[in-house]
Amino acid sequence: MRMHTAILATALAAGAALALVPPSAEARVYVDIAVAPPPPRVVVVPPPRVGYVWAPGYWYWSGRRHVWRDGYWMRERRGYHWVGPAWEPRGPRWHYAPGYWAR
Repeated sequence: MRMHTAILATALAAGAALALVPPSAEARVYVDIAVAPPPPRVVVVPPPRVGYVWAPGYWYWSGRRHVWRDGYWMRERRGYHWVGPAWEPRGPRWHYAPGYWAR
């Protein structure tokens, strides 16, 4: 009986710990660094595609340096528009704001 109680207690503790972890859809990544991103690259945007929105390329921080991510097509969301990711100066540091859909 003691073994069943120990297993149950362990399972309940693990379940409680997992309940505190946000789902990946809600997880946010905040990056503040002291290195300014390079200027955006000049890229020729492909012709429009019906039902899709172009997400322009951007610089992301790899942990050691800025790396360019190419733009891509994504399905449109009717009633929304895409606000691309951006780097914002905050005092002497730079803050990365991820892209999102806005009404």
